[in-house]
Amino acid sequence: MTDEELHELAGKQVALGEVRGAPAADPVNVPMIRHWLTAMGDDNPRYLEQSLAPPAMAQVWTMPGLRRGPKERSPVDDMMAALDGSGYTGVVATNCEQTYHRYVRVGELLTPATRFSGLAGPKRTALGVGYFATWNITWYTEDDEPVADMMFRVLKFRPPERKATEPYPLQPAVNQDTAFFWEGVNKGELRVQSCADCGELRHPPGPLCPRCRSTERAYRLAAGTGTLFSYVVHHYPPVPGRAAPFVVGVVELPEGVRIVGNVVDCPVEEVRIGMPLRVTYRRMDDRLVLPMWAPA
Repeated sequence: MTDEELHELAGKQVALGEVRGAPAADPVNVPMIRHWLTAMGDDNPRYLEQSLAPPAMAQVWTMPGLRRGPKERSPVDDMMAALDGSGYTGVVATNCEQTYHRYVRVGELLTPATRFSGLAGPKRTALGVGYFATWNITWYTEDDEPVADMMFRVLKFRPPERKATEPYPLQPAVNQDTAFFWEGVNKGELRVQSCADCGELRHPPGPLCPRCRSTERAYRLAAGTGTLFSYVVHHYPPVPGRAAPFVVGVVELPEGVRIVGNVVDCPVEEVRIGMPLRVTYRRMDDRLVLPMWAPA
């Protein structure tokens, strides 16, 4: 969307006014208050003694959680989607101001109401060119009494493109034991270290044969195929140079060794144990090529 179209959409979202969301899944309760106090290191006995919730917990009661179901769209959702679609995919919170009207009591059920307040930009910032989006949330009791308000502002910015000459941030350690492997990768070869005396294959490479204890080393070219023996889907923490979620797998080669690598070109939900894979080589920067694994 153009700048003009983004501001036009922002005006429409502002005009929607306050939009009620779904009520909290649970009423204000003692276990959550206790967990909060422990996490925050708050020793004030008043909350539990008088069945009151700490005011700063206002947003906690109506957060949807990881396993969220269908929900009513707030005025913010379409605005954020439009900014993402226009390339402003970076996000950082810049302001949060909360106002408390009274303590919330155990047993009360809260409902949030969201109002989109405005869009400012585009502005040039240290993170990149972006827009400041602001919205307000009010929490109501079942009697429509407002108990807390929050103003929240984020910067949605366009991340700068990574220069072709910028090195990939996760560089492998290359030494006299592993140099042959990376030389092969640069030539499009998957090399597996072998013992020059007994022929035992081993991976990862090492200085000593685990079977005969020989220090004489060679290598064998692998076929470049395998099956997925095990894997994890990485969501958090962020990994420099990678966009989550991504799959890290242990691939079993027909040569009898296993190798760790990313599983690519396959939706995360379709990855499965035992799936046939083939090696593929991805250039990460001007110097580094990484072997990865795609569905065969």
